[in-house]
Amino acid sequence: MMVNVLIVDDHPAVGEGTRTMIEQEADWTATVMTDPEEALQEISKRSYDVYLIDLFMPYINGIELTKLILQETPEATILIYTGFDLVTHFNMLVEVGVKGFISKTATKEQLITAIRCALRDEAVLPVQLVKQLRRMDALPSTDEGQLNMGNVLLTTKEQQIVTGISQGLTNKVIAAQLSMSQRTVEYHLTKIFTKLKVSSRTEALLKAKEYGLLSEQEMR
Repeated sequence: MMVNVLIVDDHPAVGEGTRTMIEQEADWTATVMTDPEEALQEISKRSYDVYLIDLFMPYINGIELTKLILQETPEATILIYTGFDLVTHFNMLVEVGVKGFISKTATKEQLITAIRCALRDEAVLPVQLVKQLRRMDALPSTDEGQLNMGNVLLTTKEQQIVTGISQGLTNKVIAAQLSMSQRTVEYHLTKIFTKLKVSSRTEALLKAKEYGLLSEQEMR
């Protein structure tokens, strides 16, 4: 069976490595795109059997890109491909319409199996993710000291602002980089503080890192 896969990952080496594994299968082809916006243009021209989407990307994250793909192609088979903690976003990803998850550390066999299962509308979850979800279910349900991680996600702008904070930039410099007013940056900061239940830039940065809301690359 011919299978066409679109890989969207802002790390070219990862994307090419994944493409190589996929194309070792007979009649399987893969296309790698590093820019989510270019990927959307490509998707408007042709469809793919499977979409492998990186969760953390600049400007358009994996969740936003998944939503946009499903608007264009409601029956699309989308797998989240990431090296980061998925527990934080698991509920949101499932609700959006993701059909599975693959770790970037997966073997070729695991990768191909996950794709085959997704094409059969069967979900494959990494064992480590299942264990993490089980631990989350076991946590006491209290309002104090518990962040509802399943419903917390920074928007692209908020991610960019927290990244600026991690680089030690002032609100004024962040505003200039993002082509927005300083007042708008402050407005977004207020929303970030509310989401993360913090009251300072430093606390926001620590929480964002703690709950996996930014990738390690973004935190540098």
